[in-house]
Amino acid sequence: MSGNSGDSFRLRKASLCIRGGGIVAYPTEAVFGLGCDPANPEAVSRLLAIKRRAQKKGLILVAADWTQLQPWLQPQSGERLRRLRESWPGPVTWLVPAATDCPRWLTGEHTTLAVRVSDHPLVSRLCRRVGSALVSTSANISRQRPARTLLQVQLRFADKIDDWLPGPLGGYTNPTCIRDLATGKTVRT
Repeated sequence: MSGNSGDSFRLRKASLCIRGGGIVAYPTEAVFGLGCDPANPEAVSRLLAIKRRAQKKGLILVAADWTQLQPWLQPQSGERLRRLRESWPGPVTWLVPAATDCPRWLTGEHTTLAVRVSDHPLVSRLCRRVGSALVSTSANISRQRPARTLLQVQLRFADKIDDWLPGPLGGYTNPTCIRDLATGKTVRT
């Protein structure tokens, strides 16, 4: 998005949609994502139903900066905090111990929450505009290929999502890698 008035209108519209409980599609680092307000259980439940994804799997939160993720996570310090800060913003998703009050609709059956500070400019702008982290999951039905174009998103989800943001993908060929913060091990490459 170039910052012209049309782009600004689309971003404002998408952020209002998310704040109102809607689901928005947008480009991420490698694929189109579907996002909603992580604090809205109805929006998250609807997103899981659209994707046919089991809640027990958990979800990813994306943010513009570390402060947007902190309410959802246990405090981190030392080596763990250094690891996070060195990899962000960027295409690394970390499994971080979830706050004790983090809802199960986000963590699923896990004690960790998958989180990322995105280096995709549109994702960052959307999170800033909404004022919080967002649930972000690939735009696909579970176990199917994720959408890589806005047309694919519209063909698959036009009557199921509330808005979409046009824009280029971030230039990566695969979805972000996922690493476990406690062990440093890569869970998904």
